[in-house]
Amino acid sequence: MSERIDRSGLRVAGELDALVAHIAQAAGIDVGEFWEGFAGIVRDLCPRNRALLARRDELQATIDAWHLEHRGQPLDPRAYRQFLQDIGYLVAEPAPFRISTGNVDPEIARIAGPQLVVPVMNARYALNAANARWGSLYDAFYGTDVLPEEPGRERGTSYNPARGERVMQLASDFLDQAAPLDGARHR
Repeated sequence: MSERIDRSGLRVAGELDALVAHIAQAAGIDVGEFWEGFAGIVRDLCPRNRALLARRDELQATIDAWHLEHRGQPLDPRAYRQFLQDIGYLVAEPAPFRISTGNVDPEIARIAGPQLVVPVMNARYALNAANARWGSLYDAFYGTDVLPEEPGRERGTSYNPARGERVMQLASDFLDQAAPLDGARHR
């Protein structure tokens, strides 16, 4: 267990305190002001967080009791949905709405791109990011002049299987070089 340090009423691990101090210094931020502001946020949101967690526990207990009460009975989806609505677990859909942001560069706002950073502990995110990279590699070969438009392998308004096959070959060769597999090939 690491040493705990008091920072504006918060008990902070020594390692975290050292990291924040380092980052604050590099960013030109007063570390005392940072901890005071952060502690204020924690004090402000803790009661709400506790209330939300208590509501979650209450809903879970109610749902568990319903399932025990209906054990062995066939599920009636309409009745179950009504039950979930009655206890406030399901709420009515909101009216349509729009969200917009301002001061965002067009490259970020209008051009879809793969995730650049993903949490390594979340396999689904990591898989999505890897798939996005592969898709981007294939797109780069297929939709640009990286792959010349030889007769029969032209870009067009619809998918060209001959061009697609060549893309798969080039991408596999590239991946074999850049990220070789042990005892196998990407192709």
